Amino acid sequence: MSNTATVSCKWSIREEQPKICQPRRGKARKTIFGCISPWEGCLIEQVEEKGNTRPFFSFLLKVVRACEGKKVYMPLENVKFHHGKRLQPVLKRFEHRTELLFLPPYSPDLNPMERVWWLMRKRITHNRWLKTMEQRVLAQAH
Repeated sequence: MSNTATVSCKWSIREEQPKICQPRRGKARKTIFGCISPWEGCLIEQVEEKGNTRPFFSFLLKVVRACEGKKVYMPLENVKFHHGKRLQPVLKRFEHRTELLFLPPYSPDLNPMERVWWLMRKRITHNRWLKTMEQRVLAQAH
């Protein structure tokens, strides 16, 4: 998620174009890992500075611990760090409880979490600008 606004359709008074603050300063970015149980509605997320193997490893452990006693099926994009060698020991340790499902390229409809990201972005970034990433993360929480 970045701190730039996404301009999209919006209701307004006829012939009055709404203005959306869109400064051209450097983009601040955060990576948000997340998974959802479509049956229970349980959402687990984690905000990180960067998306790489180490925070994904931490997120995977968080999910496994949160879903104690249940098998976790996690649909994933084919991002390089999802296949990291550092992940192999934890995957081996929890192989009876965790299955990573690597999706085909460009298939967001197969991942229920993509719908959550879409709704979150619509609510937080569409037609509004927040000065800092902290404001965006706080807006996400409410």
